[in-house]
Formats: sequence, structure tokens, C-alpha cells
Amino acid sequence: MTWVAAVTALALAPGLAGCAQTPQQQLATQEANAAAATALAKDLAGLTPDRSSSCMPRYPTTQVKAYGPTIVYTVSRGLKFRSDTAGGCERIGRGDILVTRSNQGQLCQGDIATTVDTGSRMFSGSCSFGPFVRYSKAGK
Repeated sequence: MTWVAAVTALALAPGLAGCAQTPQQQLATQEANAAAATALAKDLAGLTPDRSSSCMPRYPTTQVKAYGPTIVYTVSRGLKFRSDTAGGCERIGRGDILVTRSNQGQLCQGDIATTVDTGSRMFSGSCSFGPFVRYSKAGK
């Protein structure tokens, strides 16, 4: 290892160490993920998933909720759409609203959404949609 590489490694080490979670933070993250998964399962209970598609049509009235990195659009009690993101929009419904833009008249995989804090009206995050899975009552 050259002296430049050694100095660079030493300079970066404190910053990288700050990124590691403590055991308490890891436990809190695991508990939050488990709670989100339970709430998601409850929200989608009684609905049957269809195959995923790259886009979701826009509906005039929808409710949007985040369950960890998963976003659920509720069109009606019997029709919902789920999209898994890489994260960044977890506060939707808990003080943040989701702002989407699309040139296609529908939301599609890869579209980027931003979140806005309703109190401060400041941007607070962003996420990219994954495939959309339609959930509906059996036979509909």
C-alpha cells in the first residue's frame, strides 16, 4: 500500500465508522420493519394480488400510504396498487405528502416521487417506484 492510499484510508475511516448502526439502532430498525410488514399485510388482507405491471393508471381519488419502503395506493376498498421502492418516502401519511409527476398520464416503474412535509412545505425525501402490483377482491 502506498503512503497516499494509507493516508486516504485513515482519513475515511472515521466517516465510515459513523455510518454503522449501533445494536440499539439495528434493533429499532428491525422492529420498525416488522411493524411495517404487519401493517402492510393487514391493509392488503382479503385482496388477491395480480401479476405486476410497469405502470399504474391514474385514478381520480386515491389514498396513499407508506409501509416502510412499500407504497400502497388505495383506489377503493376492493382495489389497491402496491409498489416497492428503494426507500426515501417512508413518511407518507405521517406528516408528508407524495408529489408525483408523469408525462404519460399514469405512474410507471422508475418514475421518481418526492415527499413534502405538510408543516414546513419543504421537500423531505424522494423515491423511485418499482413495478406495480394490483390487489383486488377475488373475481373482480
